[in-house]
Amino acid sequence: MTTVLRAISDGNKYKGGIYMVFEYMDHDLTGLADRPGMRFSVPQIKCYMRQLLTGLHYCHVNQVLHRDIKGSNLLIDNEGNLKLADFGLARSFSNDHNANLTNRVITLWYRPPELLLGTTKYGPAVDMWSVGCIFAELLHGKPIFPGKDEPEQLNKIFELCGAPDEFNWPGVSKIPWYNNLKPTRPMKRRLREVFRHFDRNALELLERMLTLDPSERISAKDALDAEYFWTDPLPCNPKSLPKYEASHEFQTKKKRQQQRQHEENAKRQKLQHQQQHGRLPPTQQSGQAHPQMRSGPNQPLHSSQPPVAAGPSHHYGKPRGPAGGPGRYPPSGTSGGYNHPNRGGQGSGGYGSGPYPPQGRAPPYGSSSMPGAPPHGSGGGSGYGVGGPNYPQGGPPYGGSGAGRGSNMMGGNRNQQYGWQQ
Repeated sequence: MTTVLRAISDGNKYKGGIYMVFEYMDHDLTGLADRPGMRFSVPQIKCYMRQLLTGLHYCHVNQVLHRDIKGSNLLIDNEGNLKLADFGLARSFSNDHNANLTNRVITLWYRPPELLLGTTKYGPAVDMWSVGCIFAELLHGKPIFPGKDEPEQLNKIFELCGAPDEFNWPGVSKIPWYNNLKPTRPMKRRLREVFRHFDRNALELLERMLTLDPSERISAKDALDAEYFWTDPLPCNPKSLPKYEASHEFQTKKKRQQQRQHEENAKRQKLQHQQQHGRLPPTQQSGQAHPQMRSGPNQPLHSSQPPVAAGPSHHYGKPRGPAGGPGRYPPSGTSGGYNHPNRGGQGSGGYGSGPYPPQGRAPPYGSSSMPGAPPHGSGGGSGYGVGGPNYPQGGPPYGGSGAGRGSNMMGGNRNQQYGWQQ
């Protein structure tokens, strides 16, 4: 480390600034762990954990609490060296633990239960809880206590480590916020059950790091002597670790934010696309009228034949069938649309209260099963449903290829069946 002191004299006033320059570290532990497909080997985890405990033991011997142990504050270079960083919340402590220190320290996911319950008298055990969270995260592959706020964080701790009481944590009832935040139901310790797939020695060490009672929590010095570090496979040499492309938490955070922004933009574009579809005229890009939609009074509604030239305009007042015979259109049912076998399931929407569409207006989609209609929505409702397809940019708005349309299930030509003239 190089320290540079810059001093500027301004009359009788002395103003100065201190610039601290450190060597470049290629990674932090969070950024490295967040790399796609990254899984640390057991010798690698032992190597990192031993270095972390060695550095923390040095701090505690010199009566310094770090108070912000987390993955992004553990820096790693491409030689495999791990270093503790960000001592902005560090404080000295005395062995009698009588000093009043703030409990609003340590990032939430790594904060010990005594701080969450409001104690202001604490020592090195708070750092060791954070180390236990890091240790479990390396073995498990993800954070074990990802709480959103203090009550949820405490609840996650109690669900895994059990509810605190005077039996497993003497004096806990005297901690300021215990009576307000204590669990309302019994909770047993489930750490060994949840992490039963861990190595036996690793689980034993984790148990002692994540002990509720801080006075019973293992120290950094004793953790270095744990059986875990002295059984095969042994911690590897840092220089033997693989070299990775630089990766830090701020980079992974930026990538996650960009991914979220991309997903939000895609949803926004999808919604705008659906709204634009609601305003488009019911025609295909070729200029032909949509086979299910009527652009004028002379255009047949269900014709699968090419449209014919429009004749004189007139109203739908009377059926064109022979007197006393069947009408041109089948009678309206309770479904609100035309009961044609090719239309699939009918909904309550359709064309409104009568069998005919309003004069000069195109009816909305009443069913996603309508032949040739795009599958907007879940079927059966009027208009466009949520979750319509994202059509390719520049593609036809209504699926002009005609793929998926059913044949005439009633047999014969539809114009002949209903007496329509070509």
